[in-house]
Amino acid sequence: MAVRIRLARFGRKKKPFYRLVVADHRAPRDGSYIEQIGTYDPMKDPSEIKIEEERALYWLGNGALPSETARSLLAKCGVWEKFTAGKKQ
Repeated sequence: MAVRIRLARFGRKKKPFYRLVVADHRAPRDGSYIEQIGTYDPMKDPSEIKIEEERALYWLGNGALPSETARSLLAKCGVWEKFTAGKKQ
């Protein structure tokens, strides 16, 4: 089963709120997911990003591929650097 880390959209029209979720790559964007590992609120100034670091590192270590947007959010929080530094050792 191919697993992806991606965003699932919640919130009202023109007021988006996203959850960072681990899901099967065949599942729809807002469909079922395996685990929620964080949130992203772009409407706040500055935008609010909360990620459970140890769960994100666990899923990345087990082969989950992040989407481009999820990878940029992981990089902003410093999780992506920890993951790549752990791979090189």
